[in-house]
Amino acid sequence: MVIVWNEIAKNELKSAYEYILKDSHQNAIKVRQEIIDAILSLTDQPDKHRADKYKTNNDGTWRAFEIHRYRVSYRVKNNQIRIIRLRHTRRSPQLY
Repeated sequence: MVIVWNEIAKNELKSAYEYILKDSHQNAIKVRQEIIDAILSLTDQPDKHRADKYKTNNDGTWRAFEIHRYRVSYRVKNNQIRIIRLRHTRRSPQLY
């Protein structure tokens, strides 16, 4: 399995890092690395998280999980794990 990041997801991770960095350099690094590690662990078991409840007409390939109050949405298809979105759980979800 190959992990591919959507540009939006990359930018959202960068924004999260920069926001946390305002308060703590150490925490910003820790949170960013733990999110990345959780995503990298998907290669071993891509279906370990539940289907994404915010994806309309989800065919089971769209999944999501939460870590450090961030929700990571991804899709597993054709030997690829595509990271679609990362958002803080206090933000309103966007249906897609």
